[in-house]
Amino acid sequence: MTSRKTGASSQNSDMAGGGKRAPQAEQQNDTVTEDVKKRRSDQSDVAVSLRQELESLYKVTMPEDFYRFWTFCAEINQEDPSDALRSSLGLQLVGPYDILSGKHKAAKKTSDINYNLHWRFFYDPPEFQTIIVGDSKTQHHIGYYRDSPEELPVFLGSNDAVKGCLITPTGDNVFSAVKQFAVKKLKETSDRKTENVLKDLVEKLTAAVDSLGYSLEQKTASMKRRDRKVVTKSFHGAGLVVPVDKKNNVGYRELPHTDGNLKKICKAIVDASDDEKRMKAFAPIQEMITFVQFANDECDYGMGYELGIDLFCYGSHYFHKVAGQLLPLAYKLLKRDLFAEIIESHLANRRKENVNQLDT
Repeated sequence: MTSRKTGASSQNSDMAGGGKRAPQAEQQNDTVTEDVKKRRSDQSDVAVSLRQELESLYKVTMPEDFYRFWTFCAEINQEDPSDALRSSLGLQLVGPYDILSGKHKAAKKTSDINYNLHWRFFYDPPEFQTIIVGDSKTQHHIGYYRDSPEELPVFLGSNDAVKGCLITPTGDNVFSAVKQFAVKKLKETSDRKTENVLKDLVEKLTAAVDSLGYSLEQKTASMKRRDRKVVTKSFHGAGLVVPVDKKNNVGYRELPHTDGNLKKICKAIVDASDDEKRMKAFAPIQEMITFVQFANDECDYGMGYELGIDLFCYGSHYFHKVAGQLLPLAYKLLKRDLFAEIIESHLANRRKENVNQLDT
């Protein structure tokens, strides 16, 4: 970024001098370039030195674009990379980025921090890991979505927790997710100064992506390949993936109700005027739980996984107990034990506010 401006000023000097680059300007440009390279290298070294601590706290491996984006933000705001996008986009780097910034060490009670719940919003399933937050009114946040804790994320998604559980895919790297957010904001602004700031940021993001070899597509080829493995979209729309033996047709069986019908069943339970009517309305859920038990016996673990996620996503406390029975078991059967741990912690302390564990 700095080198581009220096290059531009050098070019103007060249033109003034008859097209030849002055030795002093060339030396200065090389020095700036080396400074930028050194700063990037230093930031990478810092990130690498913290990887072990970060990944031991979260118990997952972070993708390389996560660390690259920290370096990118450090070039914008070296003092506090977490705030590099606040003035331009209203975004803040959080969650695992709090480890890179050292904020977790400044917390009052570091031993009491539950990183499974740190910046985990009300509708975030265990598969979703928040790394960026935006407008507090809508509780807009961006995070990685991974099908298994043992694997790298399959894409980034965004959610507005105030509105509901829907997760919208925003590409397979954080640069793409942030650029899409910036482009959307650029289209909505009418202020010339803000427009210039946003255009500059979009250019920097695009240049960084080009140099790093990432994709700016909202739906990349790898995401499309993953779509073919999705057994059901589920209420949050991001889709669920489970191992399926196509030869023996084992791994997943459909629920006996469509998403639409299941939502109607859930609504009838929540809207019931008394406990007696609510218990009657629960009958279809109880029946499905019995079907899930049969499915688990026959290794169709995806059925209980789907029902549990849908009940969790519906959001009512009336379904917490059932989701707490279905999901930990489903995750353990699928050998996704960390997700079982996360959902148990989340259901025991599910909040609509104050999701920053470092402030508690």
